[in-house]
Amino acid sequence: MDYKKMLIGFITVFAITLLVTAGISFLWNWAFHGLALIDWETSFRFAIILGIVLSIIESRRRMKSEN
Repeated sequence: MDYKKMLIGFITVFAITLLVTAGISFLWNWAFHGLALIDWETSFRFAIILGIVLSIIESRRRMKSEN
C-alpha cells in the first residue's frame, strides 16, 4: 500500500468535497432561507467521510490491478 498516494488522494477528495458542499449549502440557504450562511459542520463531515472512503477504494483498486 502506497501511503503517499493515499494521502494525496485523501487531500484532493477532501478539498473538492469541502468546496462543493460549502457552495451548495451556501446557495441553498441563500435561495430558500434568504441567509448567506454556510453549514460548515456538514461540509467537513462529508469531506472527511468521502475523503477516507474514496481514497481506500482507489487504493484497493490499484492493489487489485497490480496483482
